[in-house]
Amino acid sequence: MFVRRPFFTLALLVTLGFVLCAIFAPQLAPFDPRAQSIEAMMVPPGGEHILGTDSYGQDILSRIIYGARYALLIGIVSVVLGAAGGLVLGVAAGLASGWVEWMLMRVIDSILALPSLILAVAFIAILGQGVDKVVIAVSLSLIGPFARTIRSDVLQVKSQLFVEAAGLMSIPRMTVIRRHILPNVIFPLFVQVTIRVSEAILVSSSLSFLGIGVTPPTPDWGLMIAEGRGFVSFAAWMSGMPGLALALLLIALSIVGDGVREEFDPKLRSN
Repeated sequence: MFVRRPFFTLALLVTLGFVLCAIFAPQLAPFDPRAQSIEAMMVPPGGEHILGTDSYGQDILSRIIYGARYALLIGIVSVVLGAAGGLVLGVAAGLASGWVEWMLMRVIDSILALPSLILAVAFIAILGQGVDKVVIAVSLSLIGPFARTIRSDVLQVKSQLFVEAAGLMSIPRMTVIRRHILPNVIFPLFVQVTIRVSEAILVSSSLSFLGIGVTPPTPDWGLMIAEGRGFVSFAAWMSGMPGLALALLLIALSIVGDGVREEFDPKLRSN
């Protein structure tokens, strides 16, 4: 797989690099990301500050390294929570019938009716700002896509002969779900998780850019881009460096997600 897909391999290495930066941020960051210095305000890249400093004298390289930790933490945790909620809702909608199915489908349709960013903004307005609130808001906005995918998979599995045979043998419904339904929908869900992480990071960064996500002085990339947009004409590195890091991570995660899907999805492999 790594030889056949060089772009996937390169993207995976870039992603692993960001993961290592997130894990070993205290050891890799040359400065405290929250430390401010009046003497070092808006220093251009080079010398002691490799990527320059911002309007508060904070080292941008250190903030980018620590920002990888917040970006991956918010992205992974929110996607896992959203996938868990989507799994419960999708399985219930796929197995239900009558008015229960109708009600669950209306809930899923209402979530899918709006973009993830708009839903996240609405949830942030209710929950408030902060890293934990952003995680909850992003995870809630992702439940709909996961639920739709899971419901589709459940409907396909439910029509299989081995599931019908289990029902005819009077096997308890929860046993059928645990032994036959869930094992056949978990792996497609895992593939969806790898794809949705980049979306979750983009939504969380967008919230911070709008000023309603992570609060200062947290080293968040979206927040850094927003803080530097007023100085683009003479200090472009303040927004350019975190923007480059965000774009690089999103592109790498997208390529990795597509590679995982193309490698393990039987429909795509058959083509």
